[in-house]
Amino acid sequence: MDDRIFLQQFENCTLRFHNWTHRAHVKVAYLYLRRFSLDEAIARMRTGIQRYNTANDVPDGPATGYNETTTQAFMRIIHAVMSEYESVFPTETADEFCDTHPQLLRKHILRLSYSPDQRTHPDAGTKFVEPDLAPLPQARRRSEAQRNRKNK
Repeated sequence: MDDRIFLQQFENCTLRFHNWTHRAHVKVAYLYLRRFSLDEAIARMRTGIQRYNTANDVPDGPATGYNETTTQAFMRIIHAVMSEYESVFPTETADEFCDTHPQLLRKHILRLSYSPDQRTHPDAGTKFVEPDLAPLPQARRRSEAQRNRKNK
């Protein structure tokens, strides 16, 4: 399925629930981050997941439903990867992006930055909770990243 149809199905909640996988989350993040600023992409992802979960009767709870910390942390990681690598390994589609960056498909990547206690903090579901083990990667300005590559 092409990116336009995939994103349209997510946004209008017709994407089959069994297709709403971790890879699908990464694909939506990539598609939003290609079009919008990080803050706008996070806002769209938040709204989209909450609407999708409601349409599919996914209850909010400690281990289910929408989680603000998980969403923002993954969006920030994906944004950093896109900022750093898209000029070196350009990708045309969300699937190509996922195949080029398989590290993002590991759900447990957040364990590098978050302890179990921090991930299950009472506020983590509704507010962004900062990591306690290691900082999340930050997107450098493109000009700085490109300048550093030229100097190597």
